[in-house]
Amino acid sequence: MEFVHEPPCKKQRRELGGDDDPRGEAETKTETGMEELPREIVLDILSRLPVTSLVRFRLVCQSWRALGGDPLLPDAQLARTAAGDPFLVFHSDFPLRNQLSFVELSALGQDSGHGRSKKGAAVGKFSPPFLSSMGEFDVVGSCNGLLCLADSLFREPLFMYNPFTGDYRELPRSRQYADQTVVYGFGFHPATQEYKVIKIASYPNPSRAGAGAGARRARRVPQQSEVQVLTLGGSMAWRSLGRAPYQVDKRQSETLVEGRLHWVAGPRRYRTARQLVSFDLADEQFREVPKPEGGPILRSNYQLMALRGCLAAIVYCNYGKLEIWVMRTYNAKESWAREYVIGSYMPRSLKQQSASAMPFKMWKSSGANGRVSRVVCGLDSGEILLEYKSRALVAYDPRRCKFRDISLQGMPSYFHAFVHVGSLSWIDSQPDT
Repeated sequence: MEFVHEPPCKKQRRELGGDDDPRGEAETKTETGMEELPREIVLDILSRLPVTSLVRFRLVCQSWRALGGDPLLPDAQLARTAAGDPFLVFHSDFPLRNQLSFVELSALGQDSGHGRSKKGAAVGKFSPPFLSSMGEFDVVGSCNGLLCLADSLFREPLFMYNPFTGDYRELPRSRQYADQTVVYGFGFHPATQEYKVIKIASYPNPSRAGAGAGARRARRVPQQSEVQVLTLGGSMAWRSLGRAPYQVDKRQSETLVEGRLHWVAGPRRYRTARQLVSFDLADEQFREVPKPEGGPILRSNYQLMALRGCLAAIVYCNYGKLEIWVMRTYNAKESWAREYVIGSYMPRSLKQQSASAMPFKMWKSSGANGRVSRVVCGLDSGEILLEYKSRALVAYDPRRCKFRDISLQGMPSYFHAFVHVGSLSWIDSQPDT
């Protein structure tokens, strides 16, 4: 099932009473009476619809398209409906080129009673219109209905994309360095009402790159870095914030909490411990986030994520076991607590398969780093959604300590799953279409 956000064809418009039939046009304008309702009532009605229904609503005729194009509707729908009924998006680059597909997150809560989900839910597909310009891409982040996508190989171009409305825009190019390593982040700050993309580029020091070339032992080339920020809307120009104060892990930040993006920072010259680092999208400053005293969170093998609105650290232990630590009050060290302990498990669909069958590129891009499982999100049922080897979805019930395999029609064979809020949101500038 492919999600369509194009206007209906000429024949369909005639059947719906479109512009090609003058009689139909006149009838359409008075058929429902919605056009005569006060604006606030129309907004109240439309804001209760899911984004898939809103997109189809706008395709019926010109008058309904105008109602669905109210500039106040995206924020109203996002606040009332979208945030409470998100989607699960699958990013897959095997066996075909990059694909994006989706399913309603609420569909994963259906249990057949035999430790498996019902197979009624079907996965839909998006068709990004810019794939000819960027066939292979990574997902930088998802925020309020917008996806930020980056070229997998060259890290640019960057595209901003709303998969439900089809709006997209290629972002301006940033400053490039030879042999650079790039980490991106994307998010929104509610106080400033601004979307921002942050780029952290690390590259060899040009003045020292050739030093010691004839020495007996190879010397480590000192690394330089630069932080660049792009505010969406307005002038759309990259700004330099100077050198990065931390050496963050080379993974995109998918952890947006309290208007701040989060990374794990590696050891520095005089500090051997790894740090939790945040970047405030309002004042554009890096800060350290307190860690709990002692405890396994000090280990290097853990993942940061936002779990039910709180900052969480997923600690990967031996033999497939993992622990979920949650900071219940943001920036309060004493509020860290171990919320969940999840034992090892192997989904039924993977028991007869070999891990070596997974394409290396998909394994690398998933951020698995040899881990068997990855925490995706928390479900409304209280379960924890897990992704196993980028090939299977499992829901874990912490109250009953039981696992439930999830099977969906049309689910990709290999994927990286993440939560996405479906909305009509778009940046202030007009999209390129």
